[in-house]
Amino acid sequence: MYIKATHSTNTLLKELLAKGEWPEGERYLYTAFQTAGRGQAGNGWESEEGKNLLCSILLPPRNDLFYLNVLVSVAVHKVIRSLLFERSGLLSLSEAVSIKWPNDIYYGDKKIAGILIENAILGNEVKYSIAGIGLNVNQTTFLSSAPNPVSLKLISGKETDIDALMQALMAQIEALEAMDEAQIWAYYREHLYRREGLWPFVEREVSTAPTMNAEKGAEGIFLAKIENVRTNGEIELRDQNGNLRTYHFKQVRYVL
Repeated sequence: MYIKATHSTNTLLKELLAKGEWPEGERYLYTAFQTAGRGQAGNGWESEEGKNLLCSILLPPRNDLFYLNVLVSVAVHKVIRSLLFERSGLLSLSEAVSIKWPNDIYYGDKKIAGILIENAILGNEVKYSIAGIGLNVNQTTFLSSAPNPVSLKLISGKETDIDALMQALMAQIEALEAMDEAQIWAYYREHLYRREGLWPFVEREVSTAPTMNAEKGAEGIFLAKIENVRTNGEIELRDQNGNLRTYHFKQVRYVL
């Protein structure tokens, strides 16, 4: 379903479900403009009107909720890599795309896409899950305080048809849903941002404040290598002293 403008595709989809007005069998909602786009942990999402892919996907309920982050981030990653490779023929260009734990998509050290998974839970039962996706496509100027945005156009120098990109994403989601989950997990872990070598991290106090990347001058920085991401979403880091540290995503930050 396409709508020209809305406050937030995730919020609108939830409202339509609550009212019983969401069309049966429909899974996708996308728009040209959001007045109140949202990112992870209270962050906003900047998007120039008509320039980017802004969508929400209704996902089937499941108890291992983090897997939905894995599925959707792998789908977005694959679509971006494929598009960049088709345009350039350069494997190096597409290999610069990675999945920043838990579910951001990066090109080099710049963020090209964000994903927000929201779940409706009644008692112990997951009623439904919604994945909101913001993918920077044709925008070339970013005015918010976000430190490191990039877009497909800034990378490739070419405009992208957003409707065609949405169709490619829908097809990729459905293809992955038919695949073995172990293969998708393996792909996710293989394409993690900074997956090789020691990199700086810093612990953070758990709070409702937005989760941001830390500055290089932050106190308490430690070097660590990503060992694994567990099925519950926790990241395992092996620090420079050989100690294994385990964190939920609100408990540790990358230092950029």
